[in-house]
Amino acid sequence: MQFTSEQRLDEGILEREFTLGEIPGILWTPASASAPAPLILLGHPPLGLRKMYPRLVARARHAAAEGIATATIELPGSGDRPRWPAIEQARADLRRMMEAGEPVGDEVIDALILPLVEKSVPEWQAALDALLSLPEIGGPVGYSGGVISIGIRLAVVEPRIVAAGFFAGSLVPAAMFEEARRVSIPLHVLLQWDDEGNDRQAALDLFDAFGSKEKTLEANMGGHTGVPQFAGDAAAQFFTRHLK
Repeated sequence: MQFTSEQRLDEGILEREFTLGEIPGILWTPASASAPAPLILLGHPPLGLRKMYPRLVARARHAAAEGIATATIELPGSGDRPRWPAIEQARADLRRMMEAGEPVGDEVIDALILPLVEKSVPEWQAALDALLSLPEIGGPVGYSGGVISIGIRLAVVEPRIVAAGFFAGSLVPAAMFEEARRVSIPLHVLLQWDDEGNDRQAALDLFDAFGSKEKTLEANMGGHTGVPQFAGDAAAQFFTRHLK
C-alpha cells in the first residue's frame, strides 16, 4: 500500500488516497481515535470513486463521529482502472432490456455480477490485509453497502468481517442465494420499498435466504434515492453496536 495524498477534513478526519498495486483507494481515520480504530469497508456501485465520492465521504464522516475508520477501493473496470469489455457488454445488454421493458434474464445477471465478484473479492481481502497492518487500524471489521453479491461473498469467505450492512438489490445471480444461506454474521439490510430498479420480492427472498441468526430488514417507503436520514442513523448504530 502506497499513500499518494492526504488532507484533513473539517472534523479533523484524516483522508488519505492510496494505491494497492493498480487499485486506487481512500482511507478515512477519525481525529479522536486514541487507540487502533475499528474499520468499515465501504462498498459502492461500479460508477467510479470520483463519482461516488460525495456519498462515500458522507458515510465516512458518519462513521468517524463514532470513532470508526472507513476505507474503500475502486472496483475492477471502473474509474481510472482499465476497461473491462465483457462487463461493459453486460451493462449494455442490461440497459437495453430495461429500456425495452423486457425481463432481465439470468444469463445477463450472471455475466454482469459473477465476474465482478470473482475479481473484486480477493482485491478487497488484499486491501484488508494492508489496512490492518497500519498501527492506527485495529479492527474489528465491518462491510457496508455496494454490490450486494460482493458483500455476500465477503461475508462467507472473510472471517475478519464480523458484521455487514447491505442495500437490497435484485440483480443477484441464483448461485448467490446458496452462498447467502452460508452467511452467519449479523446483518442489517436496507430496502427502499418503491425502488424503481429493484424487484422487491427478489430482495425479500434474498433476505429470507440469509443464514444469520441476527438479521434485520429495514424497509422504508420511497424510491432508490429517497433513503431517509433515520435509516442511515440506524445503520450507523448497527455498526457501532458490533464494532465498538
